[in-house]
Amino acid sequence: MTASKVHEDVATGPGGRIVAIRGAVIDIAFVDADLPEINEAIVIEDPAGGAVIAEVQSHLDERSVRALALQATTGLRRGDAVRKTGGPIKVPVGDAVLGRLLDVTGAIGDKGAPLPETVPLRPIHRTAPPLAQQRGTSDLFATGIKVLDLLTPLAQGGKAAMFGGAGVGKTVLVMELIHAMVAGYQGISVFAGVGERSREGHEMLLDMTNSKVLDRTVLVYGQMNEPPGARWRVPMTALTIAEYFRDDCHRNVLLLMDNIFRFVQAGAEVSGLLGRLPSRVGYQPTLASEVAALQERIASVSGAAVTAIEAVYVPADDFTDPAVTTIASHVDSMVVLSRAMAAEGMYPAVDPVTSSSVLLDPLIVGQEHVDVADEVRRTIEHYRELQDVISLLGLEELGAEDRRIVQRARRLQRFLAQPFFVTEGFTGVPGRTVPVADTIKGCRMILAGDCDDWQESSLYMIGTIEEARDKEEAARKASGQPAVQTPAKEEMKGKAA
Repeated sequence: MTASKVHEDVATGPGGRIVAIRGAVIDIAFVDADLPEINEAIVIEDPAGGAVIAEVQSHLDERSVRALALQATTGLRRGDAVRKTGGPIKVPVGDAVLGRLLDVTGAIGDKGAPLPETVPLRPIHRTAPPLAQQRGTSDLFATGIKVLDLLTPLAQGGKAAMFGGAGVGKTVLVMELIHAMVAGYQGISVFAGVGERSREGHEMLLDMTNSKVLDRTVLVYGQMNEPPGARWRVPMTALTIAEYFRDDCHRNVLLLMDNIFRFVQAGAEVSGLLGRLPSRVGYQPTLASEVAALQERIASVSGAAVTAIEAVYVPADDFTDPAVTTIASHVDSMVVLSRAMAAEGMYPAVDPVTSSSVLLDPLIVGQEHVDVADEVRRTIEHYRELQDVISLLGLEELGAEDRRIVQRARRLQRFLAQPFFVTEGFTGVPGRTVPVADTIKGCRMILAGDCDDWQESSLYMIGTIEEARDKEEAARKASGQPAVQTPAKEEMKGKAA
């Protein structure tokens, strides 16, 4: 289905003519017709035989508008005909788009068969569900990733964001979450690639196909080489498809967005193209309202939930950046990725101190879970406070209690590292999935001192604490050292009691 086909069934009225083109910004005069409304889609007839979709952004006067092209404007010229569509951009939704790759206008991008003529269409601009219809949720979204399940539990029907600078593992973490949810999650997945590289989009399509989950997934891409308008509106297209499955089909939806910062970045480009004065740090003055218009639509209503997981690029590792703080104000779980931990090889490089979740509450996860998580945070934070002293004077200058805390914090950091399934081809280490109860048990044993005489390497890149014990026993046997003096496996299983 082509972009023009999406609008073919919309009644058209008298048209206009292009009077000026400046890149993606087009000024259009409607001499004998009423002006189209803000956010209304218009179709520019390319003399070469194609059509360019644009969106009205402002009214210049009584007879002219300024529009933003969502596709390349190469070949357009002054005087080209423009026709109104009578409403916002409409994109195909429903079961017909499952397993397909779409662009911002709903056009097919996977070189597959065209969509059927009967496919339903929905406008990409909608209001958020009324507050009275929205419902909260306390159901946990178990991921099998130790550090997430322990310190930043995710909620079904909630919003989680992965914050991190360039090269610290945001996309890999999102990919692992997709893999983790294949087995236990039977709903619909919608992936929005905002400003993605062409290579990343191709890899995602191949991974989805090989893992046999593409038939339950919709891929929506606005790639890095596309105009800013396409990158700016592609999250709206993905969200519209997710809302259809939620509201009309009453099915749970997993919405993944990578990278939501590029949505803000595209909005800043659009704002500059339209001649608006910039606000803080050069961002658009409408930053807060644009982010809110997107995030508030990600909601759960009775009968179905939309669970959102968003990757957020942090420019120059500055977590006080206005875009980052604005996005953070809308999410339930904040997963902060640390460059220092990535440099030490602690993957996933989730910072246990600054990451947080509103679900880490005794009424939701239980008192034991909260107590262990708090103690893990305190231990690692105390270790960080001592790092300068250790660097200057050495570990031997610390008191006995501080040395014990440092040793346990280092073991906790290594235990919370975990091999991923999506990186098996690069590392050669099989991925691990760890239940929440096993994560809590392992952390409690380390905090209690049961692993004080173990090598730190025995706890690195493993799954459960039992696997670490087996690794330690093998290392001791190979070096001729005494066996591990810790509770037997049967006793370890009963530790939770």
